[in-house]
Amino acid sequence: MKNGPGLKIAPQLPGPGRPGPRAGASAFFICMFVVLIGAPFLINPVFAMNVLCFGIFACAFNLLLGYGGLLSFGHASFFGSAAYMCAYAAKVWHWPPELALLSGTAFATALGLCFGALAIRRQGIYFAMITLALAQMVYFICVQASFTGGEDGIQAVPRGYLFGFIDLANDRSLYYFVAAIFCVSMVAIHRIINSPFGQIVKAIRDNELRAVSLGYRTSHYKLIIFTLSAGLAGLAGATKVLVLQLASLTDVHWAMSGEVILMTLLGGLGAPFAPNLGALLILTIQNYMSGLGGWVTFIQGIVFIFCVVALRKGIVGLLTQMFRRVKNK
Repeated sequence: MKNGPGLKIAPQLPGPGRPGPRAGASAFFICMFVVLIGAPFLINPVFAMNVLCFGIFACAFNLLLGYGGLLSFGHASFFGSAAYMCAYAAKVWHWPPELALLSGTAFATALGLCFGALAIRRQGIYFAMITLALAQMVYFICVQASFTGGEDGIQAVPRGYLFGFIDLANDRSLYYFVAAIFCVSMVAIHRIINSPFGQIVKAIRDNELRAVSLGYRTSHYKLIIFTLSAGLAGLAGATKVLVLQLASLTDVHWAMSGEVILMTLLGGLGAPFAPNLGALLILTIQNYMSGLGGWVTFIQGIVFIFCVVALRKGIVGLLTQMFRRVKNK
């Protein structure tokens, strides 16, 4: 198979006894569908929705770092700005939830396009520092601006009626709406990764000079993947506002960017859906160990150190390796 000017990408053919990527993705989506249906009956729906929102956020970041090879320290700016936009549209403008979500996502996508156009001019640590500086600017605006509510944030955001007749004040109804958004996001990420565009992005990540020599304008591809990642992060932030009915400075703080990096590395960098597992683990620690106060941050630090030292491929990478060893034996 040939994609673009001279870049040949070998098709991923399944070997004997090994399912192809489509079979693996199908199995994942079937399992995901079954789990999502039963989740609100087994655990708190609000907690489940929070996990789904951060799962989208972590997978969006993985799209940029794991497949684009771009480390951003400012992804909280897209997550938080979309949260503020959605909250303001729903509470002040009285927009229905679907339009409020779209407004937050569109705002984050446009912001990602602007930030990406500046950041991709540099590589490595310089790229990371530019994204961090831009994110700090967004944080400063959110602190100073009157429409964001300052340190109080935008509280009591109305959930409204979806399409005019589905009452999202009911946690179960809202859960299945969030689950639908989660499924659409995962399908979109899977399609991006396995498209010819995704293959080119991975080729640029592995050897940008070779991609340039073959005639690709790599800056365009990096800008597109950055913008897509920002848009999905914004979708996660806007959805989280409907769940918790709150947009606060925590959403745009640099610590949120560090948290999504931890989720991604813990789940498994470069695996399409592995960050969902990292998001589940981190939020479980925060939720069920909240009584420990500040020690929760200490525990997260220990988890991060252990992940970097012992789980270089994340939890999913470790489980995959163990499964292969058992299968070979």
